Amino acid sequence: MTGFTGNTLPRAARRILLALLIACAPLAAFASLTADDLAPLAADDFDAKAAAIDKLVANADAPSVAVLSALADGSLVATDKGRVLLQTDDGNKDPLTGKIVEAPDAQSITLNNLLRAKVAGALSALQLASTDVAKRREAVAALLKNPDPSMKPLIDRARAAETDADLKKRLDTLWAMTALHDADAKNRLEAVQLVVARHDLDMSELLRPLVAKKPDGTFNESDDRVRAAAQAGIEDLDSIQRRGQIAGTVFAGLSLGSVLLLAALGLAITYGLIGVINMAHGEFLMIGAYATYVVQNLVQHYAPAAFNWYPLFAVPVSFVAAAAVGIVLERLVLKHLYGRPLETLLTTFGVSLILIQATRTIFGAQNVQVTNPSWMSGGVNVMQNLILPYNRLTILAFSLAVVFIAWAVLTKTRLGLFVRAVTQNRRMAACVGVKTARVDSYAFAFGAGIAGLGGCALSQIGNVGPDLGQSYIIDSFMAVVLGGVGQLAGTVIGGFGLGLISKTIEPFWGAVLAKIAVLVLIVLFIQKRPQGMFALKGRSAEA
Repeated sequence: MTGFTGNTLPRAARRILLALLIACAPLAAFASLTADDLAPLAADDFDAKAAAIDKLVANADAPSVAVLSALADGSLVATDKGRVLLQTDDGNKDPLTGKIVEAPDAQSITLNNLLRAKVAGALSALQLASTDVAKRREAVAALLKNPDPSMKPLIDRARAAETDADLKKRLDTLWAMTALHDADAKNRLEAVQLVVARHDLDMSELLRPLVAKKPDGTFNESDDRVRAAAQAGIEDLDSIQRRGQIAGTVFAGLSLGSVLLLAALGLAITYGLIGVINMAHGEFLMIGAYATYVVQNLVQHYAPAAFNWYPLFAVPVSFVAAAAVGIVLERLVLKHLYGRPLETLLTTFGVSLILIQATRTIFGAQNVQVTNPSWMSGGVNVMQNLILPYNRLTILAFSLAVVFIAWAVLTKTRLGLFVRAVTQNRRMAACVGVKTARVDSYAFAFGAGIAGLGGCALSQIGNVGPDLGQSYIIDSFMAVVLGGVGQLAGTVIGGFGLGLISKTIEPFWGAVLAKIAVLVLIVLFIQKRPQGMFALKGRSAEA
């Protein structure tokens, strides 16, 4: 018989259907359900109510299904004398006779959360006998989420009658989940083996009680074979969970490293070329993020149909916006301070504060919302306990693409040749005709533009606010120093390395202590290798 859940039909339609079910059911069907079976439902004893629900499930006849459905939608009532009735549009109806009963004093029967879940599971279990395979599949899915051992008789019958191969496997798993506490040790062993074979991490909690001990020191599970199989299954599931956690930590480290890389890449170019400690570099990330926000709003207002593709428009805008601010800063301020590191540090710190305050004035002090396009929402489930978000994967791929572009510019273009020449030996480059001041401006603008791209990426995974860049400036400097000043490969390894080390330490010590530990490790490393992992090669008169 097909069961009815509280979610499949509107309430009015369910009542009509239940009335027809009772009216049309043969009288022989009524004989298996008695008033004594229904009486506990009207009492206040929830254990008795649970036993009554089990009786309804065992009967699985038309009146039982009608009562369960009425319990699910709250239309089951009881009189002061404990008579249970169905509340329909025609009046209060006796589920045993199908007749209308005058009961002005009838009150709704209440259930607690456990009993409501039990009723829902019972209705799902009744659907296991449906002729519609789709309904049977839905019923199995619902019961797998909340297996109830009291439904085992129905599951046994459904398992024996099921003809669909895939659904039969899922029924086997469902049966195993309800048979873990069966009286027969052979059934318990088979159940454990089926549960373990599913390799579902949620099943671990079902197996743990089997290997736990009672207060008197004896095991909950008396059979040694069942207990050994459960212990082996728990160890197997724990191993799967550990692998997922390790993979998640590695991905989190790579994800953080990709963000640090985008923040540090431009800094590596400008710091390596000019030797300027630019404390305003983080604000270039902030400018790129706000440029993305502006592009998002413009596209949403003028071309809403193209909203999903606004990040593609925001990428060049972020680069140009940050590069423009960078070249203005270099031409108006920094070029007058070359060779004076302390004054440059203090000046760029002041510029940083000015840019932050200007942003607050224009956009407000509160964070602004940048929405992911649909193709960057969600994630891919690679393991049971590991989902890789699409936005993080996109940023990881984007950061590698930016690294490739920066490498191509620095190694395959005339500007890159001049940048490398000035970085290695500024005076010699000037002697052979390189206009070092112009190279400084172009390189600074290029580094600022890359930071703007980093801000564009950051807008897709976090809050966009005036203080955005402050969170990454110190880590960016650490990545540059660790990798080697002016070295692209060193910056890549430094960024990803810092990300991996931080995310590896965080689960044990927390985010703050992890950052302190990373700083201590870098200080110790620099003591042994001051030039970083990759040192500049070539003769330099200014080394």
